[in-house]
Amino acid sequence: MYKHILVATDGSELARKGLEHGLALAKQLDAKVTILSVSEPMHPEAARAAQKAGIENVATRYDQQLESLMKERFAFIEGRAKEYGITVGLTHEIDDSAAEAIVRVAKLSGCDLIVMSSHGRRGVQKMLLGSQTSEVLVKTPIPVLVIR
Repeated sequence: MYKHILVATDGSELARKGLEHGLALAKQLDAKVTILSVSEPMHPEAARAAQKAGIENVATRYDQQLESLMKERFAFIEGRAKEYGITVGLTHEIDDSAAEAIVRVAKLSGCDLIVMSSHGRRGVQKMLLGSQTSEVLVKTPIPVLVIR
């Protein structure tokens, strides 16, 4: 049915539920898996504030922190995938919009299913907090499995 699954994760407990569902489904379907984690770029205001606080090489330090975080996150994911007996491709994107990165990577990678988690917020909460899941659903023709 599905041959290539993209699993989007931010490393949170909720995202781990999506990761587990995606890995289990991939195992059952013998599907290829791409794991995607999206980080926001450093905002200029944050960089200026850090420089005023005396931090040198702000952009380099931010990149190093992201690299360290991704190594830890991806090591955990590879461990979980190994327990399922599958190999995963690991991708990290830096983008202001996680939803746009998810849709772009899924399309460019030839994925035929996107798995991601959602808090399932509705109404005013959804309007105030936004919903990456809702954006992905609107922006892609690829089926999306939403885990709560």
